[in-house]
Amino acid sequence: MTLAAATNESLAEISNVLIYSAMAVYTLAFFAYIAEWLLGSRSKVARTAAALTPGAATARTAAPAVTVKQAGGTAVLERPKVVVRAATGSRDVPDGPGAHGGDEKGDLYGRIAISLTVLAFALAFGGVLTRALSVERAPWGNMYEFNITFSTTAVGVYLALLALKKNVRWLGLFLTTSVLLDLGLAVTVLYTESDQLVPALHSYWLYIHVSTAILCGAVFYVGAFATVMYLFKDSYENKLANGGRPGSFATSFLERLPASASLDKFAYRVNAAVFPLWTFTIIAGAIWAGDAWGRYWGWDPKETWSFITWVAYAGYLHARATAGWKGRKAAYLALAAFACWLFNYYGVNIFVSGKHSYADVGLGALRAAGF
Repeated sequence: MTLAAATNESLAEISNVLIYSAMAVYTLAFFAYIAEWLLGSRSKVARTAAALTPGAATARTAAPAVTVKQAGGTAVLERPKVVVRAATGSRDVPDGPGAHGGDEKGDLYGRIAISLTVLAFALAFGGVLTRALSVERAPWGNMYEFNITFSTTAVGVYLALLALKKNVRWLGLFLTTSVLLDLGLAVTVLYTESDQLVPALHSYWLYIHVSTAILCGAVFYVGAFATVMYLFKDSYENKLANGGRPGSFATSFLERLPASASLDKFAYRVNAAVFPLWTFTIIAGAIWAGDAWGRYWGWDPKETWSFITWVAYAGYLHARATAGWKGRKAAYLALAAFACWLFNYYGVNIFVSGKHSYADVGLGALRAAGF
């Protein structure tokens, strides 16, 4: 074995250690998020229920008064009232306090969870980087490498939104749960030894096309979670507005989330923001196909489902801009579009053969793993 080969093998082993270490830290973060939600459930918040009573919404969202000095005296001015409006325009509901529910110890565990998430992200990023160094290329040549990169990017998007002061800390529990499942699938079923790329992938378009595809998927993923939570929160608010009494678990959980209008707006904004990049991803893939195979488009399964995903998200964005298709109807379209993306990610790579079959895993590997 040459020195270079031994070095690459050592880097691959370091990558595996870092990925497993990241999984361990993500597990600790998962339990810290659980503690945040459990301690928050003890708080007597009930803000959403109170907000739905006449006049309560504006009272809770009104900002404190401001004292302004004037010539010969002072004057007290009221700040403009800030109200979050539901998609239907029928409710004015303030955002919930967050997973901690106003509990100081719950908030402490939430901050610990964020710190652990940052540490796990750093370890996972190190695992992706050392995997790339071990193969001396971009670490996106098979499904294992794509999975560990995608999960790391998804957490990176979440941490970036937190750094931008967006109200997304409630997403931490769901994110770490899905990331652990994704990494577990990667290291058990999808794991592939370090190897070189097939000739068609030797192109600088690999860095452009695949990196943007991963980033788009991570943002779509965050938007899909927000859409699911919007549907639950909207149903909860509707039930309260109609005089219903949701169960204690639903009340304790949903009253701490942002208002349905906030969730709806957030999901729409992230999907709309990344849609142009998804369009570029498809165009970049077509250009790469022209270089690699001598044709820009051939309705390969991956190409077909990428286009179907593009049409689905375009339909969602168009529906949001069309009167009568906001709120729940548009949310269902968003989830259908994300389902198309998921099938393009897992289904096409694993179960469908085509020119994009570089996953190094198929039905035989799944059956061998007990699936």
